[in-house]
Amino acid sequence: MTHQTPYHQTDEYLVKQTLQGDKLAFSMIIKKTEGLVAQIVFKMINAPADRKDLAQDVYLKVFKNLQGFKFQAKLSTWIGQIAYNTCLHYLEKKKLVLFEKFESEDDFKDELVSQINQLNHYSNNDTEKLLSGKELSGILKIEVDKLTPLYKTLITLYHNEELSYAEITQITSLPEGTVKNYLFRARRILKENLLSKYKREDL
Repeated sequence: MTHQTPYHQTDEYLVKQTLQGDKLAFSMIIKKTEGLVAQIVFKMINAPADRKDLAQDVYLKVFKNLQGFKFQAKLSTWIGQIAYNTCLHYLEKKKLVLFEKFESEDDFKDELVSQINQLNHYSNNDTEKLLSGKELSGILKIEVDKLTPLYKTLITLYHNEELSYAEITQITSLPEGTVKNYLFRARRILKENLLSKYKREDL
C-alpha cells in the first residue's frame, strides 16, 4: 500500500486531524486552498498592504470555525466563502464600491437588453478571437483588473479557477441567476474595452 503524503489526504482526514491538534494537517489545508483565497483577496482588494492581513484573517476564521464545518459543501468552497465575506466586510467598512448598482429591477433588465444589442454588433468570430489566444493574456489581465471588485472576482472564479455556477453561488451567497447576469455584464465590459482601446491588428 502506497503511503499518502499529508497533501494528498482527503479533506475529511485533514479536518479531523486539525481538530485533534495536528498543525501539519492545517498547514496542508492552507496549502490546498491558498490559491483560491489569494485569487479572491487579490481581485476584491486593491490595497496591497491590506491583502496579507486579510488572508491571515481568513485562515484564523477557518481555524476558529472548523469545528462547525459539516461538509455540506467542499472544504475549498467553504473557505472561499469565508474569504469572500471577509473581503466584503472590508469593502463595506471602507465604503468602497463592490459593483455598479441599479436603482430598480427594471433598470437591470434594461441594461441586459442593452448588453445583448451591443454584443450583436460584433460577429461571433470577432468576440471569440478577442477573448482567446495566449497573446491576449497580458492585455486581458490588465482589463480584468480595471473591473469593479465583484465583477473581476466572478470572472476569476469562473474562468481561472473553473468553478461552477453552484460553487460561485455558495461562495458569494448570490442567486445563480444573478451570478450569470453579472458574469455576462463583466464579459461585455471586457469586450467593449478591448475593442475600443486596442487596434484590431494588435489583438
